[in-house]
Amino acid sequence: MVLKQMELETVCGITSTLPVNEHPEFAFAGRSNVGKSSLINGLLNRKSFARTSSQPGKTQTINFYHINNALYFVDLPGYGYAKVSVQTKEKWAKMINRYLNGSDQLQLIFLLLDIRHEPTENDKNMLNWILTNKKTPVIIATKLDKINRSQIQKQVKMLRQSLKLQKDIKIIPFSSMTKQGRDEIWTTIESYLGPDPAKDPAMEQPNPTDPEASSV
Repeated sequence: MVLKQMELETVCGITSTLPVNEHPEFAFAGRSNVGKSSLINGLLNRKSFARTSSQPGKTQTINFYHINNALYFVDLPGYGYAKVSVQTKEKWAKMINRYLNGSDQLQLIFLLLDIRHEPTENDKNMLNWILTNKKTPVIIATKLDKINRSQIQKQVKMLRQSLKLQKDIKIIPFSSMTKQGRDEIWTTIESYLGPDPAKDPAMEQPNPTDPEASSV
């Protein structure tokens, strides 16, 4: 996709009214500090567009990023941060559930997992919720640059076995440093969208039959 326009359009807190959007939405879920903001920045070729924090659990909102006036990236609050109170965790869970159950435009949920480690119980619960509610999950295995290339297949196999994934559920290893996996993620997203006008040669050249078309 040719990226021409992007903006943080809506920020929703615990008591906010969720937006009713007209374009497809792609949600990003994962535990705190797994790299959601870094992934979004990598997909958009921006260093600090999505909000990042060195303090896990700081992001407490659902952030809607409008891309090319054609789709939304929806950054969900990270889960599983031990220093957050039980009450706060419950409020976050209700907010996330309200979005995931209420959005008519949600196409895919990207579930981010650290490729280096076994999935946590929270990771497994999130995946089970996605599957139980008949949503479509894609697993993004982050922190790829933290392991040796020779370990990739072993770690991907570990994730698949630990989560008992069906073969049709995709796992995409991703590195925010090298951007490995970026193109595969975009290909997955674009399969849910119509043709990109920016890639259509007819949109790039004047129509010779159009009297208002400028000559070259």
